[in-house]
Amino acid sequence: MIPAERGSAATIDEFIAAYPPEVQQILQNIRALIHQVAPEAQEAVKYGIPTFILHGNLVHFSANQHHIGVYPATSGIEAFKTDLAPYAGAKGSIR
Repeated sequence: MIPAERGSAATIDEFIAAYPPEVQQILQNIRALIHQVAPEAQEAVKYGIPTFILHGNLVHFSANQHHIGVYPATSGIEAFKTDLAPYAGAKGSIR
């Protein structure tokens, strides 16, 4: 279920807190991984979802009714095309 409060979150903490505990854990894991691989990236909420910024938008992530979505820059998807092959997605997303 997508929380109604999601679009009004001012911080990533507020965004994540609107989800059930099991979804919160997954979102926190994604957040921690992004911090690990891009420690200099800054956190923000853009387009109503968590965003990491490093020389522009680096990656967004979110939870939807039936999946967790990760939305990297198009260049990231292209660079890791082989590694991402097992995952569903579209031009700008990974599920």
